[in-house]
Amino acid sequence: MKNTMSPLALALLAAFAHAEDAPQHQLGTVTITGNRPTSLPTQIPTTIEGITREEIERDINATDAEDALKYLPSLLVRKRYIGDYNHAVLSTRASGTGNSARSMVYADGILLSNYLGNGATFAPRWGMVSPEEIERVDVLYGPFSAAYGGNSVGAVVDYVTRMPTKFEAHAKLTFTHQPFKLYSSNENYDGKQGRFALGDRNGAWSWFVDLSRTDSEGQPLTFPTRTLASGKVGTAGTPVAGAVSGVDRTNNPWYLLGAGTQYHTVQDQLKAKLAYDFSPTMRATYTFGLWRNDSEGRPTTYLRDAAGQPVYYGTGAINIDGRSYSLGKTDFNVSNEDLQHVMHGLTLKTNTKGVFDWEVAASLYEYDKDQLRAATVELPGALTGGKGRLVNQGGTGWNTFAAKGVWRPDAAQVVEFGYQREAYKLSTKETPTNDWVSGDPVGDPSSRFTGKTETNSLYAQDTWKFAPQWKTVLGARFEHWHAHDGVTATAAGAPPHPERSENHVSPKAALAYQASEDWVLKASLGRAVRMPTVSELYQGGVNAAGQLTNNDPNLKPEKSWTTELSGERKLADGYLRLTAFGERTTDALYSQTNVLVTPNVTNIQNVDRIRTKGLEVSYAAKVLGFDLSSSLTWTDSKIIRNDKAPGSVGKWQPRIPEWRATGVATYEFNDKLSATLAARYSGKQYSTLDNSDINGFAYQGSSKYFTADARLRYRFNQQWSMALGVDNLNNYQYWNFHPYPQRTYVAELKFDL
Repeated sequence: MKNTMSPLALALLAAFAHAEDAPQHQLGTVTITGNRPTSLPTQIPTTIEGITREEIERDINATDAEDALKYLPSLLVRKRYIGDYNHAVLSTRASGTGNSARSMVYADGILLSNYLGNGATFAPRWGMVSPEEIERVDVLYGPFSAAYGGNSVGAVVDYVTRMPTKFEAHAKLTFTHQPFKLYSSNENYDGKQGRFALGDRNGAWSWFVDLSRTDSEGQPLTFPTRTLASGKVGTAGTPVAGAVSGVDRTNNPWYLLGAGTQYHTVQDQLKAKLAYDFSPTMRATYTFGLWRNDSEGRPTTYLRDAAGQPVYYGTGAINIDGRSYSLGKTDFNVSNEDLQHVMHGLTLKTNTKGVFDWEVAASLYEYDKDQLRAATVELPGALTGGKGRLVNQGGTGWNTFAAKGVWRPDAAQVVEFGYQREAYKLSTKETPTNDWVSGDPVGDPSSRFTGKTETNSLYAQDTWKFAPQWKTVLGARFEHWHAHDGVTATAAGAPPHPERSENHVSPKAALAYQASEDWVLKASLGRAVRMPTVSELYQGGVNAAGQLTNNDPNLKPEKSWTTELSGERKLADGYLRLTAFGERTTDALYSQTNVLVTPNVTNIQNVDRIRTKGLEVSYAAKVLGFDLSSSLTWTDSKIIRNDKAPGSVGKWQPRIPEWRATGVATYEFNDKLSATLAARYSGKQYSTLDNSDINGFAYQGSSKYFTADARLRYRFNQQWSMALGVDNLNNYQYWNFHPYPQRTYVAELKFDL
């Protein structure tokens, strides 16, 4: 795999466009001139990495679109199982896996990032892209382009998918097998995936249709527990065996009573694209996406009574090793999900490469159907029905609009400008039901969270080659943010929260110097304002006492200043990049407990100040016949001030490790056979602001890890190919709250016409 870097035009020839539309590298900024749809600005003033379709097919056991990012520097996608749609969030240099709203993900310019909230359950809509339709993936690091809003503070990811130039057909079958052993769980979890795609071009028209189904069994993700100290010493309760003793993430002893949230997921995906070329320099493209998800979450108890029968609930108190505990009806959670999401995108753009070009784009993402059904009655009877709760998010979604222009007054200057609008709507209702499997809602909602936010933006960016070896990029972005119609309620008739509006300006600047034919030096500075999401403002919860816990509708936005200094060296057969980066964030948004009020309040709050600094090295070369790429990142990310929770001051920002590394080595024996060995490393990290979770190797902990992956690919002829692979070859057991997959075997058979 080769990472596309800004000093190397040759490394980007296939990464951005076809032949004559290749990007040009001049003085450390990437110039995008291709006519294929992309959300990237024409001039990119910062670090860019990427991967092409050929490299994905050769090097990665890719079952989902996010797998394409697997070995890029400083990136991590928290993918727990194949088809993980609600926790596979993206982590970047200074943003952990709890900060999904601090990165941007696009597909052909259509926003896939889910800014309805921030956190594990607001992952980008990866399912709207299949690995087989990807032409390339580009990643911009940092908020240095005025073309993007405050959510770009971590990175911007753009998937560019294929449009055919002639008739083509593709089919692929994938099978996976994961033997999983953890605590008293010892099962095999298998998956199968089928994809089929057709496309053609006839005159000015081109079209592409991609259809896939994924049937996946994931490993258990949650575990009901009881701390040793919470048990009452004595003989009360039914004696049970099977509880697994261990220690929690703070090293306190506890018992694990069973496994839960083991998903069986069936996903269907339809992607259709239609393009029309009005002329050689103007194209209209319509994209339709349909994604369906049906999943079952099932638990398993480790507990057995004296007769050897499984114990879930209904026996009253239980007794483990001379201590009595109570079991709740939902300790072993049972749930079904039925989701159907729809995406539309429309783009009209010109690419004359002359004095002026323009683009107009609009997109819509809608939760057409989104229901979670969960039992509130005890097992095993719950499997056939009974009382439960129904969570409905139908009608939730977002829409975007953008109008962009590029003006080239002369060969030394490029001016980009535009208007953008993004609007988000959250609608969540939880209602009791007498039959959790298929029953209708009963009575009024037990909780209701609704709200809307929208941002209207204007931006301008001027790239100027003011001397033969110097280039500068100066820009600014103005944003008007509006939040309204927010309701947090447990009963009908609750009044809405007051409306809010804010204005912000974010300047950007970059300077590049061509020190020699082989060296480019760059400096970038950018401000980013990440506005609170609808969920952070309005989505509360219900505690164990049945009381509503509110979020704060008056949250301040996160404000970050980010800097980057890079030196990029062209080697004889590769490249080397050294980057120093820094970020200062005020009013960071985190869930924490405010100790300044009585009683203490736990919800989303502003953390006064976080400082991050780091170094990143990226290297790619061809050595002794091997294609090598690697990266190493050192980060120091600390909480500097937090008045509401002073115990966190001086601690590490959650889920930002000090060290990260990736490495990929591929050897092509001939034009048919290739072998790849890859590895990833992440050092110790924490999930809590006060870093009290010192044991990462436990349920709810965040651990270090070192994993290796292997892939062997063989092409029989121009049409048929196969691949055998292993992910987590060394079977490393690691955690990010939930356990990650253990050793997983992958087999693929592919046909291309």
